[in-house]
Amino acid sequence: MNIDPSSSATNRTIGFSGALGIGVGAMVGGGILALAGVAFAVSGPSAVLAFALNGLIAFITALSFAEMASANPQSGGTYTYAKKALSLQVAFGVGWIVWFASLVAAVLYALGFGAFAVFALKQIPALESSGVLEFGFVPVLLALGAIGYFTFSLTRGSGDGGAVINIGKLAVFAVLIAGGLAVFVQTPFSHISESLDPFFSGGFSGVIAAMGYTFIALQGFDLIGSAAGEIKNPEKNIPKAMMGTLAVGLAIYLPLLFLMSTVGVLPGESITEMSKQDSETVLAVAAQNYLGAFGFWLVLVAGIFSMLSALQANLFAASRISLSMAKDRTLNHHLSNISERFGTPVTSILVTCGIVAILVLILPDLAAAGAASSLIFLITFALAHLIMILMRNRGYKESATFRAPFFPALPIVGIISCLGLAIFQAIVVPSAGIIALLWLLTGAVLFVSFFIKKARAIEASEQALDPDLIRLRGLSPLVLLPISNPANAESMVFLANALAPPVIGRVLIHSIVIPSTEKDDLEKRLLSSRDVTQYALKASFEAGLRPETLTTIADHPWEEIERVVKEHNCRSLLLGLSDVNESQTNKNLEKLVKHVKADVVVFRQPFSGWKITAAQKVLIPVAGFESHDPLRARVAASLWRASQPEITFLQVLPENTLSETIEKNNQRLSRFASRIIPGKTEVAIIQNDDVVAELVHQASRHDLVIMGLGKAGKHQKAFGHVALSLAEKTNTALIFISKK
Repeated sequence: MNIDPSSSATNRTIGFSGALGIGVGAMVGGGILALAGVAFAVSGPSAVLAFALNGLIAFITALSFAEMASANPQSGGTYTYAKKALSLQVAFGVGWIVWFASLVAAVLYALGFGAFAVFALKQIPALESSGVLEFGFVPVLLALGAIGYFTFSLTRGSGDGGAVINIGKLAVFAVLIAGGLAVFVQTPFSHISESLDPFFSGGFSGVIAAMGYTFIALQGFDLIGSAAGEIKNPEKNIPKAMMGTLAVGLAIYLPLLFLMSTVGVLPGESITEMSKQDSETVLAVAAQNYLGAFGFWLVLVAGIFSMLSALQANLFAASRISLSMAKDRTLNHHLSNISERFGTPVTSILVTCGIVAILVLILPDLAAAGAASSLIFLITFALAHLIMILMRNRGYKESATFRAPFFPALPIVGIISCLGLAIFQAIVVPSAGIIALLWLLTGAVLFVSFFIKKARAIEASEQALDPDLIRLRGLSPLVLLPISNPANAESMVFLANALAPPVIGRVLIHSIVIPSTEKDDLEKRLLSSRDVTQYALKASFEAGLRPETLTTIADHPWEEIERVVKEHNCRSLLLGLSDVNESQTNKNLEKLVKHVKADVVVFRQPFSGWKITAAQKVLIPVAGFESHDPLRARVAASLWRASQPEITFLQVLPENTLSETIEKNNQRLSRFASRIIPGKTEVAIIQNDDVVAELVHQASRHDLVIMGLGKAGKHQKAFGHVALSLAEKTNTALIFISKK
């Protein structure tokens, strides 16, 4: 069963505190405890500056995310924004990367939990002496156990960030900072200055390296956007939760790092050398230096809490990204299944957690996981800034949602900063770039092999149901509409409307005048051209179109149409023909379909003046799921948007077809239909060895038939036997679609 948890306000179950919990759960603690030692090792005390600069980049990025998420409050985060502003192919690439980033981040925190848990258990004498904890698989087993627990809990709840865990770890960090400040005010200034000297132990390049290693520690606010479809009052709660997440994170990170590098260092030592000796436990040792055993255990407790909450938040976000992609068929449709009992995307959660568990077994390396995740997040954040600029320039729907200040300066600074840091990271840690590249190549193969055709059909349907998507993508598709009969203008304009949505698309009404040496005859032809153009313009204005008109003089109309399509680079060509079967017409039509580099739609009206919006029963025969699906989806969705007719998808199979095959095809046809008009269609599979006779019979019971044509080739005609039989033996309105 496919239910969209973001489709209705009644399904929004996460309030401001829950949204803040998602961000804080992902950001606070896990990243800094796992990676602060690496940052200190390469940059010394200036790691504090590295975190501050990362915070500035994150703040600029959060402003862009807050604007896009509040204006487009659907789950999926960056993938959803890319789908709205860019092409489906680019959106898949973005979604695939973002999904992987959350998966790798989850691996980092799962392994981090295992490492901290083992380190804590080693402090118990009985367990330490047993030698069991020395085995390398123990941290991995603990990581898998945590993944298993959250797999179970996330399938049964909203996964709002784990309020109890968040409160617990925030309390621990508050004690660490308060205790450090109490010691700091009593520490001689000479010791403070000595511990900070040299401040730039790794030079400025060390600061940049530390920024690259630890940027993931500021990741978390973006995960709020991944769950935007489940957040109440998103216009206000999403921006507040994102800014609140950053404020809480930086309020903990900066003072904690400063205290650790000053009062956490014993006389004669430096935080740089301490980190080089043992980067994973340096914060625990530093806390022990100023709070004793109590501080040591506080860091261990904070580490365990932080890793668990960050793991939960990233698993939750990753499952919502894959859910959104599955709905668009850029991932397998089974991932979009929603539990009727719990209202959660169970399949998506199980697959997400399963992949994380596999990655934990394959890549048990904290440094590589952290570097790869930081690199990927930086790339996606740069893309997010670009998408925000495109969306703002193309205009949102009228709303009073949050808008980022200082546009476009801030997002441009964000793009430059994120890309620069990502490039540096790829150079410093080549393995991170290799991991990201391998994942991208895997995604490209899967997308081209399995998902692209189905995804294009959904994209076309969405554009027809919501033409604003085309505007946000900056597209302006041009449809050529040759017209000669004013009585057919209204229906022809409606179809043009389907191919070029109102306001966004463009329609070029084309009238061809055949020259004549007879003055009276030429005058009649010019008057006829004027009248038909006038009728077409009137129908266009009533449909919300603002068409262009073109009148040309040519001896051969079919060749003239081909010339105009090429000269004006038209995306679609719409033809209205009364007799498709007539020999010369059919010959010219076949030649045109083969030669033009545009989609061709041929419309046969049952009688002059028939209105397409009068069609109450629409039949869509489906022989296969081929490349004309996007056009078929666009026309069908436009019809539904205009008049909500009864739409039936039909497939005719041989009489000896096995029942298992019929059931399988019925499921496939149902999924195909639901992708085009979600929940508003009927499907039928009929067994008959005479396909033509059955289609003719079914067409006679409907007002309109929408049928895809075959591919015109050297020895193959676009208008095959079935299409010509329907045109010859029925009086039903017909729409034939040929996708270039």
